Amino acid sequence: MQERYRKLPNSINSLGAKLQMNKILIIGIVASGKTTLAKRLSKTLSIPWFELDCIVHIQTENERYKRTQEEQIAVINKIDSLGSWIFEGTDRESYRCLFDMADTIIFLDTPLWKRRLRIFVRFLKQKFGVEKSNYKPDIKMLKMMYIWTNDFEKNRANFEERLQLHENKLIRLTDNKNLKTFHP
Repeated sequence: MQERYRKLPNSINSLGAKLQMNKILIIGIVASGKTTLAKRLSKTLSIPWFELDCIVHIQTENERYKRTQEEQIAVINKIDSLGSWIFEGTDRESYRCLFDMADTIIFLDTPLWKRRLRIFVRFLKQKFGVEKSNYKPDIKMLKMMYIWTNDFEKNRANFEERLQLHENKLIRLTDNKNLKTFHP
C-alpha cells in the first residue's frame, strides 16, 4: 500500500485515486499516533479536529461519564452538519457511521512494539504531569491500554474486513511521521 501522497487537499489513496480531504477519519489503536497526526493535518488543512474519546466520554465539573450511543451519534451528526472535520479515535461500533461519512479514512497502523512502548512512555509523562490526560492515568488505565491493544490484534481480521469496504478512500500509514511527505 502506498505511503507517499502528492499534495493536500487532494491526496492519493491506496488504489491510486485522488481524494478530497474535507472529512477525514483517522483511525488506529491506542498509542498509534492518531492525535499527533490529527493536530498536524488540522493545522495544514485548516480543518477542525475532534477526539472521539471526548465525544464518548464527557467531563463535567463533578464527574466523567459516558454518553449513550445515540448521544454520540447525535454529536457526530451535529459536527458533520457544520462542514469539514477531522475525527480521530479507535474503532468503536458507536461511530462506525464515520466510515461512510468520511471522504478520507487514514488507518494509522503503527507497529505493535512501538505502540506498546508509547503506551508506557505516555503513562509516565501523564503521571508526572508532562502530558495532559482526559482520564486518570493510573495502573488500572495502563493495564486497560495494553488489554485494548492485545484485543485489537486478536480481532484485526474483522477490522481489516471493515476497512476493505472503504478501500476507495483509504490511506494506510505505518507512522504519523509520514505526514512529512504531505506538501500543501
